[in-house]
Amino acid sequence: MEASGGIQASLGGRYAYALFALAEESKAIDRVEQSLLQVRDALNGSADLRDLTHSPLVTRADATRAVIATADQLGLDATTRSFLGVLAENRRLDQLPAIVRAFRQLASRHRGEQTAEVTSAHPLSDDQVAELKQQLRVRVGRDVAVELSVDPELLGGLVVRIGSQMIDSSIRTRLNSLAHAMKVGG
Repeated sequence: MEASGGIQASLGGRYAYALFALAEESKAIDRVEQSLLQVRDALNGSADLRDLTHSPLVTRADATRAVIATADQLGLDATTRSFLGVLAENRRLDQLPAIVRAFRQLASRHRGEQTAEVTSAHPLSDDQVAELKQQLRVRVGRDVAVELSVDPELLGGLVVRIGSQMIDSSIRTRLNSLAHAMKVGG
């Protein structure tokens, strides 16, 4: 995997790469990726779970028990369940968001896809996501997996990052550009 060097440079990336190697060996990349997406959604939806992953007051044993119980409740695959236990034991649960992102990049590359991080002012509909993927596919010449996030401060439009490229069509950026042009010209 030629592009994995950049991913492995971060702590979360090293953990993601190790998990990816295990998933690849057991032919469970898609299953592990789906489990990680469930973990990401659970983190986004539960302040208690987020607190658990960041609190230095929670003992390793308590964190491990809690994260294994959460994995069981979510119905995660055995590889991801064990991996979460290792993260808890090593006090690395705070790395989960970075691990999920890096694992998804590795899985996308494995499938021959490019990954795009898309930030919108409002949640995108399934049709909008499908149209965006098609437009990005035409632009980069191969399938594109999208990581969606919402930032209401954009006001409207999108910010798309593909590798080192950034396409910013947000209303916030346009307004800032207009304000700058008015200061310079006026």
